[in-house]
Amino acid sequence: MSISAFNAGFTGMQAFQRALGTSGHNVANSLTDGFKPQQAALQEGASGGVAAIVSGGRDTAAAFPAEAGGTDLENEMVQSLQYKHGFDLSAKVVKTSDEVMGTLLNIKA
Repeated sequence: MSISAFNAGFTGMQAFQRALGTSGHNVANSLTDGFKPQQAALQEGASGGVAAIVSGGRDTAAAFPAEAGGTDLENEMVQSLQYKHGFDLSAKVVKTSDEVMGTLLNIKA
């Protein structure tokens, strides 16, 4: 059980890191004319972990006509905070799993 928790936490860290990188990319290019922001979607993995699926830029001219590059900065800020907290929580899962595994190994030693 601890190994699967470790794997779930690790894949969560990877997914949230990728999603946060996508959000940072969108913010960094928000003033670029014609820039189409990428979208990160978090999905449950087959083995219980988390995966980040990043889709290419989409046509945002109609959705955000006032934005220079089509990036909704308020939405990106909220998502960045969510991704950061998700990463932190996944890291805590990995740390706790590691501590449990260490305890189990010490008991058997």
